[in-house]
Amino acid sequence: VERAFAGSPSLTCCLYKSHPRRGFRRSSEDELSSAPNRPRRTRNWLSSLLSRSMRRGREEGEALLLAFIALLGLSAVGAEDPYIYFTWKVTYGTISPLGIPQQAILINGEFPGPNINSTTNNNIVVNVFNNLDEPFLFTWNGIQQRKNSWQDGTAGSTCPIPPGQNYTYHFQVKDQIGSFVYFPSLGMHRAAGGFGGLRVNSRLLIPVPFADPADDYTVLIGDWYTKSHKILTKLLDSGRTIGRPAGVLINGRSGKDSAGKDDPPLFTMEAGKTYRYRICNVGMKVTLNFRIQSHTMKLVEMDGSHTMQNVYDSLDVHVGQCLSVLVEATQAPKDYYMVASSRFTKYTLTATGVIRYASSNIPPSLDLPAAPVGWAWSFNQWRSFRWNLTASAARPNPQGSYHYGNINITRTIKLVNSVGHVNGKRRYALNAVSHEDTATPLKLAEYFGIADKVFKYDIIGDDPPASTVPIKIAPNVMNATFRNFIEIIFENPERSMQAYHLDGYSFFPVG
Repeated sequence: VERAFAGSPSLTCCLYKSHPRRGFRRSSEDELSSAPNRPRRTRNWLSSLLSRSMRRGREEGEALLLAFIALLGLSAVGAEDPYIYFTWKVTYGTISPLGIPQQAILINGEFPGPNINSTTNNNIVVNVFNNLDEPFLFTWNGIQQRKNSWQDGTAGSTCPIPPGQNYTYHFQVKDQIGSFVYFPSLGMHRAAGGFGGLRVNSRLLIPVPFADPADDYTVLIGDWYTKSHKILTKLLDSGRTIGRPAGVLINGRSGKDSAGKDDPPLFTMEAGKTYRYRICNVGMKVTLNFRIQSHTMKLVEMDGSHTMQNVYDSLDVHVGQCLSVLVEATQAPKDYYMVASSRFTKYTLTATGVIRYASSNIPPSLDLPAAPVGWAWSFNQWRSFRWNLTASAARPNPQGSYHYGNINITRTIKLVNSVGHVNGKRRYALNAVSHEDTATPLKLAEYFGIADKVFKYDIIGDDPPASTVPIKIAPNVMNATFRNFIEIIFENPERSMQAYHLDGYSFFPVG
């Protein structure tokens, strides 16, 4: 077979190697570029094969033809990147993470939801059945959705899934690596759960700037309210705030059961080995500091980019942010606490989780590592984060290959956030406009040529109005020009921390 198919570029055999932490990867992609020419070259080669069979005899020709058909089948299977399929049933359920029974949003009965473990270029297909009593959407935080924005799962791009109906998301994690999360995007659903981890592993052929860890763990931390998402919505509609959260959770637990005893260990480590922890803040509004008792953390990745590998005793993780660290199990075999505590709040809220060294039954020390104090500490830590310019990301070329600093800025937008009351309801605004979702998603309105009947472009300018301008409620849509290099300046005059996310885009914090 090897001799028979030599010199036939139209035949492609893609093999996949299993890896315990990186999933499945294609080990050969070189021949894919010839795929468009397959039909013509296949016919020519098949004619040659049949002629050869006549010269060498029926038996040899049949054997070659069967081998050709088998290999052609393998080629068809390997011509596309792998698919990962999920079926999720979204329901209400009762949980008591802070000791108070409350209604939460579950995925297949789980809180938090299942983690998605994928690899660069995988196709992810998620069939979501909405069994809630109101419309529902998932958004895939940090996934770029290239030429696929209608799968983003926000009200401006996707129609909500009606109660009792289902919708299938289909997106590709094209040219991406890193640690991300998914969560509900409508109303206050995120305050009720429905979130989970989403990791995109590097392909085996791409070098990673650290050795494979012994295991790879997802740590979801976040503030938590015991009020239902519907009550929180009513509070905003009545002109009030949602108030401070009731506690903090780590992977859906506070760290203590109803009797005050430690929850079962979340993770296990073996002495002498190194582990990867992907730490994501899935909360509503509070920055959290994360630390591990008696252990340091080496930062290796942030939100899809490899970083310079600095070592930290603790890390501030802002809402929506994911940090990936390596932890070496070099301490005495026993249990150790992970700690997540609130930052920049009047009252400190704390959650713990247990990491157990294998074959150990020694409880953790009750002395928790102290949290940092003040804004300056967090700001200085942020300034220490640096892009690793020599490391590869999703492709073999280094992250620093493209010199972004040489690009001329073509537009500067200044966004100032504010809060106020409109018709008795509490509204948050950018440049004095508080966004309102339209009945028809913005993308569909554009697609069907009815955008002018649904919303208006650029009702805010690139500069904020005077602070005395009253807040206006309207769909807030800004136009941009393809391939512009835009500078965005955020200004926060409020007394609370604000977190911004640009769906589908990467950006560089520069000052």
